[in-house]
Amino acid sequence: MLSINDTPKNLPASTCRCLRKGGPVPVTELKAIFKRFDTDKDGRLSKHELRNAFASLGSRQPGWRAWRGLKQADRNGDGYISDEELEVLLQYVLKCGYTTK
Repeated sequence: MLSINDTPKNLPASTCRCLRKGGPVPVTELKAIFKRFDTDKDGRLSKHELRNAFASLGSRQPGWRAWRGLKQADRNGDGYISDEELEVLLQYVLKCGYTTK
């Protein structure tokens, strides 16, 4: 389970190169960012919604990040990230090292 204090520094090292300038994004802020991109308000994130979320975080390859995030977090294989799967997605995002502007 993620905590408010989780940052890329206390998670396993990653080869991700998707850093933005500034300090680490808190888990609560990341969760709010991803939920904001649930544009159809169905309680889950599609690949398109994930792509838009990663683009807003400054990813250089938001389509690839969305595909990879789905592969990492979509435990039931339905092609969407549900609220239950969001924690796994956030672990992936934190390993990538996303930080605030």
